[in-house]
Amino acid sequence: MTPLTLDDAAMLLMQLEVSDTTDLALVRDALTALAFENRVPLTAQPFVARAARVLGTLINGTAANGVAAMQEVSAAIDDAMRAADGLAPSVPSVPSVVTVPSVVTVPSVVTARTGVVPTPVAEATPAMAVVDVDRLPDDADRDLLPDFLTESLECVSASENALLQLEGNPGDEEAVNTVFRAFHTVKGTSAFLGLARVAAFAHEAESLLSRVRDKEIRYTRGCADLSLRAADMLKALLSVVHTALATDGRLPVPPGYQALLDALAGYDPEQHANGVSAQPTALSESASLAAAPAKARPDSTADTTIRVRTDRLDRLIDMVGELVIAQSMIAGDDHFGTAKQHDLLRKVTHAGKIVRELQDLSMSMRMVPLRATFQKLARVVRDTSVKAGKTVQFITDGDDVEIDRNMVDLLSDPLVHMVRNAVDHGVEPPQEREGQGKTPSGFVRLHAYHASGNVVVELRDDGRGLHRDKLVQKAIEKGLIESDKGMSDSDVFNLIFAPGFSTADKITDISGRGVGMDVVRRNLELIRGRIDITSAPGQGSTFAIRLPLTLAVTDGMLVRVGEERFIIPLTHIHMSFRPEPSMLSTVVGKGEVVLLRGELLPIVPLHRLFGVPNAVHSPLDGLLMIVGDGARRTALLVDDLLGQQQVVAKTLGDGLGKVPGVSGGAILQDGRVGLILDVTETVALVQSPDPQLPYVDLRERRDVRDLAA
Repeated sequence: MTPLTLDDAAMLLMQLEVSDTTDLALVRDALTALAFENRVPLTAQPFVARAARVLGTLINGTAANGVAAMQEVSAAIDDAMRAADGLAPSVPSVPSVVTVPSVVTVPSVVTARTGVVPTPVAEATPAMAVVDVDRLPDDADRDLLPDFLTESLECVSASENALLQLEGNPGDEEAVNTVFRAFHTVKGTSAFLGLARVAAFAHEAESLLSRVRDKEIRYTRGCADLSLRAADMLKALLSVVHTALATDGRLPVPPGYQALLDALAGYDPEQHANGVSAQPTALSESASLAAAPAKARPDSTADTTIRVRTDRLDRLIDMVGELVIAQSMIAGDDHFGTAKQHDLLRKVTHAGKIVRELQDLSMSMRMVPLRATFQKLARVVRDTSVKAGKTVQFITDGDDVEIDRNMVDLLSDPLVHMVRNAVDHGVEPPQEREGQGKTPSGFVRLHAYHASGNVVVELRDDGRGLHRDKLVQKAIEKGLIESDKGMSDSDVFNLIFAPGFSTADKITDISGRGVGMDVVRRNLELIRGRIDITSAPGQGSTFAIRLPLTLAVTDGMLVRVGEERFIIPLTHIHMSFRPEPSMLSTVVGKGEVVLLRGELLPIVPLHRLFGVPNAVHSPLDGLLMIVGDGARRTALLVDDLLGQQQVVAKTLGDGLGKVPGVSGGAILQDGRVGLILDVTETVALVQSPDPQLPYVDLRERRDVRDLAA
């Protein structure tokens, strides 16, 4: 069947009545196809989309006045036909929803591309102008807009990655096509939904890539800068729509929109080969939207996947967690210890296997690959290296490794800061590298892999590396340490996480102010992660971030203190041992300490910290567990280790509020609650000078013999 044209739709509409819903549906579908498939000019698409939306109200019976709605559809089609012919709209009421200002005229684009001087008639035809919208259309489909925002952001993210690939290989036609398709899709869908400003901008961005695809211009540095800024602006425009959808429907213009639109339209490959003077787009515009939609999914499974609201998915995870707890309580019941319950024990064991598989499956539903995060960092490396005047190759490996989606956003900011530091502080300028016998181009490598049930993300560079003496000198100047005696290289390197610590010789707009690395550590602690540093002067540095697969389940060591049980996350545990009397002593101002491999560590009896009665008082009768990192390591005194367990983490609730040193709780097999320790906070409590804290008893000066007795 031959697709209907605008003329066909107008003729058919004249023959129909309000009650002819079946035929009206055919006209609506034809108009939808015209707008969505870009079979009418850009200037006509908003009017065609409006006609289709009003017809939808007629078909589903929600139109307040059927006759008035039919007249509005006819007027919208007439305006679409006039816009397609370069004429102004004939009905002044339509611009109340879709207005036509006199800025950024289409002839400016024609001039930039063909050198043809526009005729005076074009100057006087406002229909040739880019359509502008100050608010969401009154009849906008608010059910479709969230899906549009999600899929459009996926398209823009994919285009950004392709643009970075294209900069390294300008002849990559597939990358050009990927970007072109992304901009084209956003243009067509936004025009159909009446988001004319988004459509107009995507049209200009698409046109620039069309010139590259058709070999009219080369993809130079200037073209790359402009294309990447266009991707940023599209994110900002989508963010504006996202905010409007959730608030009052206002669509403010993002900063730099007009300048960037003009730069796209007026791009000259000869004049702008090395850069374009357009106001950069603020990336913060897209921050609220970036966290809202789901991440990109592979195209090969697009027809076998569905979108699920994240609150429903989180609720499912919670219910599965409750099921796991209930099953473990049944399995731990004392009745299974009798000899007469063999059949019941077999059935409960089988049910336990199913529950564990269900738990693994539900957890996997919340896992997302690191690919999107790694792709964003490629842009960070590119922009930072250009600003710093360096040549840096960014290498990624393992971007298909998956982690809990709730951890992605908390991991993103630390990685951005660390990557910037690696480029700005780590990799040397080309002249300095050549003087050291290195290649002018440095590299930053991001590698993710699984190890011991955790996800490890390694960031490595081949730059200057960390200099121990310089770090120690700066730490002494700031009063962080008195000397580096007894401190390993790892302990010294961890000093860079102290607030305000920086060894930069000069402050730049990229880094050097001593802020950031303390935030890196704090964000990683929120997701129960730890970071290890290895470095050698002149050979670069490696930062290894170890993360749990998910926050919903905690891998911990179950310990006994008196009659209570505590869970200590495995990521914070270095070792456990029973000390010898010669290892114990009391230091003035530090209380009880243990000497381990030349390092004095404070001893924290958990029974004193949490007021647990009938617990072991002497380290000689219990066990010491070394927790923490670097200069913040501490020995926790516990009665016994009960074994490693995977528990479902729960908050303590609003009734108890925040308990210092405790991050949550878990229901154990016997139905009792075990507290999950916040190791970092516990160590900070011990090292605080506040005498009102419960660990004040640790500062009592007692002889080791009395302690042993």
